[in-house]
Amino acid sequence: MSDLETPLRPKRKKGLVDFLIQFRWIAVVFIVLPISCTIYFLIYLGDLRSSMKSFKQRQKEHDENVKKVIKRLKERDPSKDGLVCTARKPWIAVGMRNVDYKRARHFEVDLSAFRNILEIDKERMVARVEPLVNMGQISRETVPLNLALAVVAELDDLTVGGLINGYGIEGSSHIYGLFSDTVVAFEIVLANGQLVRATREENSDLYYAIPWSQGTLGLLVAAEIKLIPVKEYMRLTYTPVKGNLKEIAQAYMDSFSPRDLDQDNPNKVPDFVEGMVYSPTEAVCMTGRYASKEEAKRKGNVINNCGWWFKPWFYQHAQKALTKGEFVEYIPTREYYHRHTRSLYWEGKLILPFGDQFWFRFLFGWMMPPKVSLLKATQGEAIRNYYHQNHVIQDMLVPLYKVGDALEWVDREMEVYPIWLCPHRLFKLPVKTMIYPEPGFELQLKQGDTSYAQMYTDVGVYYAPGPILRGEVFDGAEAVRRMEKWLIENHGFQPQYAVTELSEKDFWRMFDASLYEKCRRKYGAVGTFMSVFYKSKKGRKTEKEVQEAEREVAEVEIPYAEAT
Repeated sequence: MSDLETPLRPKRKKGLVDFLIQFRWIAVVFIVLPISCTIYFLIYLGDLRSSMKSFKQRQKEHDENVKKVIKRLKERDPSKDGLVCTARKPWIAVGMRNVDYKRARHFEVDLSAFRNILEIDKERMVARVEPLVNMGQISRETVPLNLALAVVAELDDLTVGGLINGYGIEGSSHIYGLFSDTVVAFEIVLANGQLVRATREENSDLYYAIPWSQGTLGLLVAAEIKLIPVKEYMRLTYTPVKGNLKEIAQAYMDSFSPRDLDQDNPNKVPDFVEGMVYSPTEAVCMTGRYASKEEAKRKGNVINNCGWWFKPWFYQHAQKALTKGEFVEYIPTREYYHRHTRSLYWEGKLILPFGDQFWFRFLFGWMMPPKVSLLKATQGEAIRNYYHQNHVIQDMLVPLYKVGDALEWVDREMEVYPIWLCPHRLFKLPVKTMIYPEPGFELQLKQGDTSYAQMYTDVGVYYAPGPILRGEVFDGAEAVRRMEKWLIENHGFQPQYAVTELSEKDFWRMFDASLYEKCRRKYGAVGTFMSVFYKSKKGRKTEKEVQEAEREVAEVEIPYAEAT
């Protein structure tokens, strides 16, 4: 299936857009990269300026900005103004989903000032941050203190607000769950302008409903997030795996989940884990444990400062294990956290075909990566549609024991390589949230499961499909529809940062609506914020369509579901 020289489908006719895609690197090198580099530098200066302020001053500014948000919401006239959304431009979002809902009439609330780390509480082991704080900013502040968020998403640009309201994962998620699972408290401004705090004990229904809601229950203005102690280095073991996809899946499971189900034993479970499947027969599993500076610098140990601009892209470096065999090295902790940033996993190879070459890395690697928002802003409608049809950027969240089936499905239907594997716990909660474990999983535990959480895994599918690389016809929209159907049938979930083809009926077959809709009514979101389906839905939303949907929601009673 993966042989790129064997045609399986009719040849695809190329047009002007193919030409623009082929030479898009010119615009990236001479326009996007310089502007991206400038923006990164200005953001860094802003972060530096913020860090020089006292926590008291940051809190004072936060309180003033919250008052502005409340005032703005109270100015809205429901009979005249559109539904509420943030004032952020559509192309600024890091996700690949089109922000088409902002093309209709809407009422904007500016949250651009919410960029500060408000407090690092070493006693409570929480970081209180504003929603536009990104992963690069928070790790720059905490890692020198030998602290880190329990889950640090790999790309620097990903923000706290996006990871909470949407989806966030990292190699530590097999211990701590998704990013939203590590949040201790949310601070939300509701539709009526009321500022509320949501925790497991206070406004608990809202606390459990916020993750995956895409900001449709209220405006997030701050969050308290769990911190953990860390050391200066990550001791990383690269283990090559060769065999068929089912054998690769089993090796991946064995790398972090003991077959005796002793999943809470730190001696058997690494601090970090990820897998990269390079072909239907080859993969590399990586497991990491925190290590001290003294251990890393012992004679004979190899230190890899992979964060330097001229270093090989991480996924290509890891691939060396397939030829040299298993090896171990030590990576500075913060550089490990952001190992995929410069190459945007492996998407950088498509954006800049020569970007991984030593001469480019050495001369221009310091400008990488291009900002995803600028790539989106400069692509135009035709190129955007081209990518939707001929490119795949999707995550499939599936029960761990089904990872082999998922890999075979991707190989058969999309032929995308490499594939990223990252496990995460899906906790059994007091209430049934939008995503939830398989009912009754705790009655017959499988590898990776515990009595309180089912082990899932992210199967990250990011690249051009095999048929496209061979110049053949490929229906990207239909492939995504088949993927969504497969996920629904296998109790899987699709993060909504990506392009979705789900109908409203299938959306609520994949996700559970009960708690979300209960909170929409209870906290006044109906008629003020767009529902999560219409915010995620592909294509332009008309104001009439959204208003009619809101009326239907307001008129239909949806029962509240306790966890089953």
